[in-house]
Amino acid sequence: MEPLVHFNKITNHPEWNESYYLAFYDIKNKIGGVSRLGFKPNKQEGMTFFFLFLPDGSVAGYHHIKKIKDYSNSLKVKSMIHNCHSDAKWSYHFNDKMIFVKNSEDLPKVREQPNLISNIKNVNIDLNFNPINEVYEYSKYMTKESLELGKKAGDKHWEQIAIISGKIKISNDVYKIEKTLGQRDHTYGVRDWTGVGNWFYYVVWFNESLAINPAAVIADDGRVSTGGFMFKKGKNVPLKYIKILEETIREDGMPISSKLSIIDFFDNKYILKAHVGKIIPVPFKDIEGNLSILVQSFGDFDLDGIKGYGTFETLRKVKKSSEIK
Repeated sequence: MEPLVHFNKITNHPEWNESYYLAFYDIKNKIGGVSRLGFKPNKQEGMTFFFLFLPDGSVAGYHHIKKIKDYSNSLKVKSMIHNCHSDAKWSYHFNDKMIFVKNSEDLPKVREQPNLISNIKNVNIDLNFNPINEVYEYSKYMTKESLELGKKAGDKHWEQIAIISGKIKISNDVYKIEKTLGQRDHTYGVRDWTGVGNWFYYVVWFNESLAINPAAVIADDGRVSTGGFMFKKGKNVPLKYIKILEETIREDGMPISSKLSIIDFFDNKYILKAHVGKIIPVPFKDIEGNLSILVQSFGDFDLDGIKGYGTFETLRKVKKSSEIK
């Protein structure tokens, strides 16, 4: 496993951060979640968000920022804990109240419009993460140009797939999680949410022997930084080339679907089709007023006729009226 923390890599940039991410989706219970911990040592700041996508189409959310001087002994921000064990397995724990909304797209609006909240319930999760592949690090197989373009999304990026088990309790409702596919990532570096350009990041599971994780940053001038891997029959295979063949978006810029052409390290070619499900659009605005929307979602995927499911994440810069020609 990769080192858990990287204090020796910290620069003097205030936005340098080290982050830890988990995504999982239980098909049987139709419930999925994404959790992120982000630490900014130069600001002595820790941040977490946790989103639950529920069987009835509603979503629940939790967000917290607090002062944290040192995260080396505990990957924890208030009620969210990412716990790495000595055998390289992980466990994830949460026990607190979450805000529920019926329409997933309303979740980021509740601070200004609390009437959108449909419920507030206590949520408890205890999940175990048992890896099924070796950790994959993006940069080792990226081109120099891709590495340079991708710097605003971080310097190092590790991924690992696992079987998730445990339970999720929402008030008195208990969901038993068994043989559920999930994935963690771990990154460090400067992440510029409003200056990086657009990106997509898909984590797609087909079965315990096949998964794919394509990712790309698209610069304002059209250049593309690509990375990711395919997990196939117990092996990690780097992705060498990704091209967006089709992309469908709503009038407000939110994603609907995409079609990618992918070539792996051994020159095998694939077509990956994606269709987004319920979305949570998370806004990021910098001090100059630049705005980007990070979409967190789960979607349906098709890899050359093989059906799968997983995370459908995009970041899209919102153009100012003065930039629209």
